[in-house]
Amino acid sequence: MRLELLFYEKDDFFDYRELKYSEGYSIISVSKFIKDNELIYEVDPETEIIDLSVLSEYVSLQLLPEQILPLFDDEIIFIADKKHKKLLSYELRFLFKDFKDVEKSYLNKEVNLENDSNEIPKKRHTKIIDLDDESIEVFFQSFREKLYGHPKFKDDLKEEINTFRIFNKLGEHKILSLFLMGDSGVGKTEVARTMFNCLDGKKKLAKINFGNYSNEFSLSSLIGSARGYTGSDDGEIFMKVRDTDVGILLIDEFEKSNASLFNYFLDVLESGKMTSSLGDEIDLNGFIIIFTSNISKEDFSKRISPELRSRFNYKCMFTVLSNKDKEKYIEFRVGSLIKKVKQEYNIEFPDNTINYFVKLIDVSKYKNMRDINKQIKKVFLKYIEDNNYIDIEHEEVQSASKFAVGRKIISLFR
Repeated sequence: MRLELLFYEKDDFFDYRELKYSEGYSIISVSKFIKDNELIYEVDPETEIIDLSVLSEYVSLQLLPEQILPLFDDEIIFIADKKHKKLLSYELRFLFKDFKDVEKSYLNKEVNLENDSNEIPKKRHTKIIDLDDESIEVFFQSFREKLYGHPKFKDDLKEEINTFRIFNKLGEHKILSLFLMGDSGVGKTEVARTMFNCLDGKKKLAKINFGNYSNEFSLSSLIGSARGYTGSDDGEIFMKVRDTDVGILLIDEFEKSNASLFNYFLDVLESGKMTSSLGDEIDLNGFIIIFTSNISKEDFSKRISPELRSRFNYKCMFTVLSNKDKEKYIEFRVGSLIKKVKQEYNIEFPDNTINYFVKLIDVSKYKNMRDINKQIKKVFLKYIEDNNYIDIEHEEVQSASKFAVGRKIISLFR
C-alpha cells in the first residue's frame, strides 16, 4: 500500500506546479498511462509527479487504479484535485494509507527561478561541445563499440561532430542536426540512446515520437497551449528537454507529423532556440537533434520541404545489420540484462549464459534489432522462470503472481 495521495485546491494548482518545477519535477496526468501501461516503466520518480484527477471520470474507478497504480515505482508522488477528494479517498482506500491536503505553508515558499520571469529555469545539460580533447576521443571510441554496424556512419559522425565543435565555438553553428532514414529497427533511434549513454546520461533521453503528433492540435500538444486555454501548460518537448541531463534530443518518426511542426523545427534549427506558446524559451545551443524516419530517399525529397532539408547538417540511410553485428548486439544486450537483474534480485548467472543466448537465438530469422530485442526478452524471462531464479511466493510484489513478477523483470530490460 502506498503512503499517501495529496490533494491540491484548484486555485493553488499553478503555484504548486511552479514550486515542484523549481525542484526539478513535472506533473503528468495518469491518463497517459491508462492508454499504454508500458509507459509506466519509463516514469522517473525523481522528476515526475502523477496527477490522478482524471480517474474521477471513469466508471470502473476502483478496478482500473488497482490494475495500474501498483506498477508505478514506490517513490512516485501522486496528487489530485481536492474537489474529487471524497470520491477518490473512498475508491482508492486499498491503495493509499493516507489522504492529505497540500499544506498552504508549502505553497507560500519562495521560488528562486534564477532567471527572468519569462524564461524557463535553466538546467545544466552535458553537451558534446563541452568535452575536452581527451574526453571526446573516449566518447568516439565508446560510441563505436556500443553501436553495432554502420561503420561509414560512425566515420561520418566523427567528422560532423568535430566540425560542429569548432564552428559552435565561433558562434557559427548552434545545433547539430542529423536526419536518419531506413526501415524500422535498423538502429536509427539506437544512435541517440548510445550517444546519451556515452555522454553519461543519468536521467532519461529526451525523446518525442511524432507518430503521436499528426492532428490539427499537434503543435499545441508539443509546445503548450496559450495561457487561459484548457491544458495551458508546458508542452511535451519542453518537459522532456528540461528533465534530461544530456544535450541530445530525439525526434522519432518525423515524417508522420504535419506542416505546422515542420515549420516549427525549421525555426528551431535556424535560431537554436525552442519557444513555447507562452513565450518561454530554451536555448539549445550545443544540442544534437536526431530526426529519424522510415521513409525512403525518394520520399524524403517529396515529404520534407527544401527549406527544412537544407537545415539538416547530415542525412543518412541506414541498412540492415549483418548477422555478425546482430550476434554482437545479443552479447551486449544479454550482458546488460544480466547486470540489471543481478543488481535488482542478487542473482548469479553461469559464466556461459551470454554464449547460450547467442547460440539459442538464430539471428538470420530477424531483420532488425527491435525484433531481436523482443526475442531476447522472451527467451530471457523463460530462462529465469525455468531455472527458478525468482521465488514467486516470497517476491515483494503487491500482486504475487508470475505475471506481476514478469512485468517487474521486463521493466528492468529498458
